[in-house]
Amino acid sequence: MLLKKLAAAAFAIAATVMPVAAQDFIAGIPREEALIIQGPAAQNAEWFNLWAPGGGASNNGLQQLTADTFWFINPDGTGDAAWTNALASDKPIYNEDFTEMTVKLKEGIYWSDGVEFTADDVVYTVQTQMANPGMGWSAPFTVNVESVEATDRNTVVFTLNAPNSRFHTLFTVRWNAAWIMPKHVFEQVEDPLTYNNNPPVSLSAYQLHSYDSAGNWVIWKLRDDWERTSIGMTLSEAPEVKYVVYRNAGNPDARVIEQMNHNLDVINDIAPEGMFTIARDAGENTKYWFPGFPFAHPDPTLPSVLFNHQREPFADKDVRWALALLIDIRSVSMGSYRGAANLAALSTPPTGTAITDYYVPMQDWLANFELDTGDGAIKPYDPTISEQIAALVKPQWGDSIPSDTEELKRMFGFGWWKQDPAAATALLQKAGFSKNGNQWLKPDGTPFTIKLMVEGDNIPTLARAGTIIAQQWSMEGIQTTVDVAGPTNGQRLGGGDFDVAIYWTVETWGGHPDLSFFLESYHSDFIKQPGETQPPRNLTRWEDERLDAIIEANRTVNFDSPEVAQLGMDYLKLAVEEMPFIPLMAYNKFAPFDTTYWTGYPSAADPYSASGPFWSNLRYMIVALKAAQ
Repeated sequence: MLLKKLAAAAFAIAATVMPVAAQDFIAGIPREEALIIQGPAAQNAEWFNLWAPGGGASNNGLQQLTADTFWFINPDGTGDAAWTNALASDKPIYNEDFTEMTVKLKEGIYWSDGVEFTADDVVYTVQTQMANPGMGWSAPFTVNVESVEATDRNTVVFTLNAPNSRFHTLFTVRWNAAWIMPKHVFEQVEDPLTYNNNPPVSLSAYQLHSYDSAGNWVIWKLRDDWERTSIGMTLSEAPEVKYVVYRNAGNPDARVIEQMNHNLDVINDIAPEGMFTIARDAGENTKYWFPGFPFAHPDPTLPSVLFNHQREPFADKDVRWALALLIDIRSVSMGSYRGAANLAALSTPPTGTAITDYYVPMQDWLANFELDTGDGAIKPYDPTISEQIAALVKPQWGDSIPSDTEELKRMFGFGWWKQDPAAATALLQKAGFSKNGNQWLKPDGTPFTIKLMVEGDNIPTLARAGTIIAQQWSMEGIQTTVDVAGPTNGQRLGGGDFDVAIYWTVETWGGHPDLSFFLESYHSDFIKQPGETQPPRNLTRWEDERLDAIIEANRTVNFDSPEVAQLGMDYLKLAVEEMPFIPLMAYNKFAPFDTTYWTGYPSAADPYSASGPFWSNLRYMIVALKAAQ
């Protein structure tokens, strides 16, 4: 406890000063040995149980630095280079009909308390979560697993309830995955759902050093036996980052100040103005994903307008399409990202392999897609949006904006839907709506009003997008108010406590064309009743027999089969026709790096790792960084 108090006091001082050079800045930690990362504030800082809900903050380094599982996919990678065998020594081994999966494990991996990792840990992880509904991976394990056994110390065999060629993805990290539990720790616990796992034993290269009981920071230390971990086995020398500090760095403006003062090496996200300030004023002490505009890192995540399909009138696709056609996406792009947005008409983010797998080959289909408005058919797709956005930002950024149309598409998006109030009017009338003056009325005669939920300052770009869309709908006669959810955003989305929201419900592997990362959870088997918590990631609770058929077909196709992209296109076409949510753009993150103490960060030119602080792939960046000379 004394250590925590001293560390808290030292940290408060450090956050208010200019560069601290080599002096000790937190609990005796040398600044030049520490990487400081923007992290979340933990509501229950004592909680380190990754497998059960209880508060805490898994994104404060717990899952990034201490947890491990079988495989990782680099969301910014391509082809075979995107795949990493972690605890597993090779890719998953399926039988012919995908009803059995065998995993061969690496030898010589140890938990941080000196106990060797074995197949028994894996069996315990699966069986314990199946036996305890409410644990993080209990539902998918229960749905999929008939039995699991360790046939020897380094081999695990899963027998599945039904064919599923995507079962391995439960243990494949893109952002997180089913982390392996320490059997020797949890088997001593009476209830794994209420155990805080404090302090946690680590299966990866770092372990807990200290933390703030108020939840504002956590410090992780490189293990002395780092080489006895899956990531350590890939290194020829010890990582130079000895300590990793995840700290709550305040609002977006405060994050900018902290990085300009060299007290924050890695930012998760800031507003566009903050990014432009750092790019202008930080000089050679900063790096970003792109060397110039748009600067931002495009996550394989798709911010969208999410409709609650269990609330009327949003179960009607004509209403959803009408709302889409009332949006001027140019205003949304300029108002939220100052034009630095990568727009998406398809329901998958325009990042990574999706460009060549989906966006390029589907342009003709999009251009010819017809929508029946009830008053005739229209072709709503506009392939010239990127050129229009480029014209809006060119006065500020000049020659940094290319003139080549193909480059513009990759920078600003391949196209989006035309703003068409006349077509939207026809669609609403087709759905039984009527208009009284400038107020749309629902079929029952009551005013059509919407509460549009946003998280708030934590994601400023999406909050701004929500405000602009609310204004546009209100101007067209649908009175829309912005509902700022703040820290309750995730809970309300999961519980279905919203009409319409701006958030993401699609997250892809990025480095692979398969869409199962989100699509598997869209099966109707996982739909919950209103008020019950919906498992990730179908937050709209979209249910469709055709969607189920696509998901089920994908389960029977090899992960690397060419059929994967065709099934992906089937989903994307269905999503265009039904408009279950309105895709807006890739989640471009303004996440600059300070290079005062550390160099070698990933970039668009060298995307060797994910760069977002909350991504578990970040571990590969941390061990690759070099001390600045």
